[in-house]
Amino acid sequence: MGLRSFATAHIPGLTGLAGPKAVPDTANEASSFDALVSRLHYMPKADVKRIREAYKFADEAHLGQFRASGEPYITHPLAVAGLCADWRLDAQAIMAALMHDAMEDCGVTKTELIERFEAPTAELVDGLTKLDKLQFSTREESQAESFRKMLLAMARDVRVILIKLADRLHNMRTMQHMAFDKRRRIARETLDIYAPIAHRLGLNEIYRELQELSFQYIHPWRHGALAKAVSKARGHRRDLVARIERDVLKAFAESNLRAEIQGREKTLFSIYKKMREKHLSFAQVSDIFGFRVIVQDLPQCYWSLGVLHQLYKPQPGRFKDYIAIPKPNGYQSLHTTLVSPLGTPVEFQMRTEAMHMVAEKGVAAHWLYKSKVDAKGAQQLGSRWLQSLLDIQDETRDATEFLEHVKIDLFPDAVYVFTPKSKIMALPKGATPVDFAYAIHSDVGDHCVAAKVNGEPVPLRTELRSGDVIEVVTAAGARPNPAWLSFVRTGRARSKIRHFLKNLEQEESQELGHKMLAQALRAEGLALPSLRPEDATAAALWQDLARWAGNRTVDELLVEIGLGRKIASIVAKKLARTLSEQGQRPDAVLLTMGRYSTDETPAQGQVLLDGSEGASVRLATCCRPIPGDDIKGYLGRGEGLVVHTAECSVGRRLFQRDSEHWIAVGWGEELTRSFEAEVGVLLRNGKGVLAQIATAVSSAEADITHIAMSDDSQQRETAEMTLLLAVRDRLHLADTLRTLKRSSTVMRVWRVKP
Repeated sequence: MGLRSFATAHIPGLTGLAGPKAVPDTANEASSFDALVSRLHYMPKADVKRIREAYKFADEAHLGQFRASGEPYITHPLAVAGLCADWRLDAQAIMAALMHDAMEDCGVTKTELIERFEAPTAELVDGLTKLDKLQFSTREESQAESFRKMLLAMARDVRVILIKLADRLHNMRTMQHMAFDKRRRIARETLDIYAPIAHRLGLNEIYRELQELSFQYIHPWRHGALAKAVSKARGHRRDLVARIERDVLKAFAESNLRAEIQGREKTLFSIYKKMREKHLSFAQVSDIFGFRVIVQDLPQCYWSLGVLHQLYKPQPGRFKDYIAIPKPNGYQSLHTTLVSPLGTPVEFQMRTEAMHMVAEKGVAAHWLYKSKVDAKGAQQLGSRWLQSLLDIQDETRDATEFLEHVKIDLFPDAVYVFTPKSKIMALPKGATPVDFAYAIHSDVGDHCVAAKVNGEPVPLRTELRSGDVIEVVTAAGARPNPAWLSFVRTGRARSKIRHFLKNLEQEESQELGHKMLAQALRAEGLALPSLRPEDATAAALWQDLARWAGNRTVDELLVEIGLGRKIASIVAKKLARTLSEQGQRPDAVLLTMGRYSTDETPAQGQVLLDGSEGASVRLATCCRPIPGDDIKGYLGRGEGLVVHTAECSVGRRLFQRDSEHWIAVGWGEELTRSFEAEVGVLLRNGKGVLAQIATAVSSAEADITHIAMSDDSQQRETAEMTLLLAVRDRLHLADTLRTLKRSSTVMRVWRVKP
């Protein structure tokens, strides 16, 4: 290639492979504004002048405030701004870093910031401000809502999270003056949330340091013991590192390949994590150190790989090409593990200078690398994940649930799969075809019925592997299955499924509430007023009723009734009283002067069930009612309508304790499905008895959905079996029981009742 032989070595191992400091030296952090200005050499003087104004504003706002160390509080915003300046963030971001605590701690308003420093800077500061001024029932709820606000602000402008990570990093570096419990709580929060976010956005330097600092504060004794062990082992490896360095430099020189070689050492946290996950002792962790090879362009990455494979033998299955298939956070490198002269594995990573910048700085690299790159380019890196935050927000109104979905998406590992058209998609480790379907489009996920992996049909819960080709089969009438929530791994899939099910529950509960209110009004001698929007009088009546009940809309009131949070009879009495006071009957016809008599009620006063009611109506598992049984409905608070048989002992106890929540229910004439009944069978034990039982049930055109037998049935001459049978009604069940009794192995059969 016409390049002269040239290699520079940057191998800390020659003087001891230096691991990251547990608490980095803060002497270089900007502790004064002059120190900060010295870092702003990349910025025009006009911008530095605006930053000076922001500093004066923040200094005045924090006057009289001190940190736990006793230092003036302004030293913290200065340090945060200094870290942002190291990334060469713009003036708005530096100003926001200086004022990031002004709204939260100093009573400064967003309006005031807009007037002094314009809207973009004020929006950044607002995105970094916790919601401490609002009232929350628990500290966890307040924290979750603050996280949601910050993450959504980050999705709109990635500078928000860069400032927040700089803020968290400085706090972690200077946390030694806090109480032990507070240090552990903040360190755990950092390890669970902030470090994974840094990794997700490719900020690997911060990611490693946050992990290391968190490890030190959560497990100080383990951290100290590992630090001593690593320091001791480092001296033993000095000769091996020097020998590998000489061999590599010689091989590169002979190949006329220009490269920079850097030594690296695993962090204490990554060593500890590997020991925990693989149950290893420290002596068994062999790949504690490795090397990075930084070359000029992409072809040289593969060239250097060939040189290294000729030098040392590669370990099979340990080569990874993250250049052809980058990680979700934009990381690109070639990874290979070679066998050293002493037989120990050593990892090498090959990358270009630009790849190295992205690998260490992530989204911040777009401001750092060849500063010509527009800052908006940072939004491109990890943009799919940032957009997924907005998608999850659309389906999730509860802050704690939102945070749960985000945590699910912060997996550092990924699998790389292909669409049938060979498009590569990255998904979290353990993802399933359902996750893949929702990653394609929410409509594909909602209507997914089956999947093929590499051309073969597979269950929807199958875990995907890198290299799989996934094909999703959809059907127009299909809808999400609640069981999917037990195995999906992505926050996007989980939030979409939950959103669909919640909407479905709302619709079903609204319909049930409508039926129940109609029943309660009939008991008052009234028909249900019109819900037609053109009927202004009735609409006003409904709106007054909703406001009285504490709901914003009529639909919301009906949902509350359907879920058992409002009592239909009380709402009906209020409506009857209002009509009586107003002397009006808009579309409400007075049917009788009093309540329905017992003979009049069944035709009009019941909620009729046909099996299509969905999640808002449940058949009690204690008595398992089927069509033909006398039934009654219990409206549990927030759980919809639960139907019991009239003779159910559990139902009778509920009625004695909470009689006002019981309503009249009955069976419809046309049923849409079968129903489960629990049956007990006493039989003579022997070979083939289960097959005989199954044959008898099948001949009666019923189905067995579950079988249970006593544990000691093998040692006894008789055995007791419990069956769940899917039948049409009581007559079908009676016919099935008669068929079972005719079997030679059956001694007795009965329907199980509580």
